[in-house]
Amino acid sequence: MFGSLIFQNPVLAASGTFGYAGEMRGVFDISRLGGIIPKTVTLYPRTGNIPPRTVETASGLLNSIGLDNDGIDDFLCNKLPYLTTLGTKIIISIAPKNTEECLIFGEKLSLITGIDAVELNVSCPNVSGGIDFATDPKLCEKIVSTFRHITLLPLLVKLSPNVSDIGEISRGAEQGGANAISAINTCLGLSVDWRKRCSRLGNGFGGLSGPAIKPIALRCVRQIFKAVKIPILGIGGIETIDDAMEFFITGASAVQIGTANFYNPTATLQILNALPNALNELGVKNIAEIVGTLEM
Repeated sequence: MFGSLIFQNPVLAASGTFGYAGEMRGVFDISRLGGIIPKTVTLYPRTGNIPPRTVETASGLLNSIGLDNDGIDDFLCNKLPYLTTLGTKIIISIAPKNTEECLIFGEKLSLITGIDAVELNVSCPNVSGGIDFATDPKLCEKIVSTFRHITLLPLLVKLSPNVSDIGEISRGAEQGGANAISAINTCLGLSVDWRKRCSRLGNGFGGLSGPAIKPIALRCVRQIFKAVKIPILGIGGIETIDDAMEFFITGASAVQIGTANFYNPTATLQILNALPNALNELGVKNIAEIVGTLEM
């Protein structure tokens, strides 16, 4: 359980890689997923960063989208109605700039139905101030506490790997009232064209995702697992059942599939279909029996 939130299974689609789900219409039965986290929304519309915004790297994708979105009002009016028809849990991902925006988000969300939980994205490396609340445990606790006091919805907090001690940050989120930790967001990176002597991204730095960051994500999940008592949703380079199982034994109670959706749109379904056999191989009946059982 993630607060009052119960998923039908532990395989979810991560924010920023599944659009608003309409893009995946007809690919597979979305109702089979444990949940969907649509693209992060901000209080007001954002045009995002200047292009180019993505570049492929060895075993990964570097992006500098910059939270391009039409704002919370558009999401609630034009995106949410469709999402609520999909038959799975809908977790809205929001990125407030400060505690004042938290209050406005809370007021808007209190007026609608159809959202099962909130993922507080305090860890986007592609916008100015995007990770301020994820690099200081006290600031993290403050913004989480602010949002916790204005909503009864289960609250997930998405953390950044670009910190010296993610366990300490996760404790701040837990103390602020988070019901779960989503880990991790992208790793800050750079890709350059040496002939032109410039970055391949219009914004310079970007966030690295995909298989290349899985070892970092596993390390972070383990450190968080040792630091807090609340559940963890593991994210980072997951594309097969083996990847997912590695996250479960490391400490994650659920997983979010991200970049793999771009090159294998049915990755989430493949992992879900393979899960029963993987559990049988370990001689267990459910995920809870293996979470955090890694010996090290």
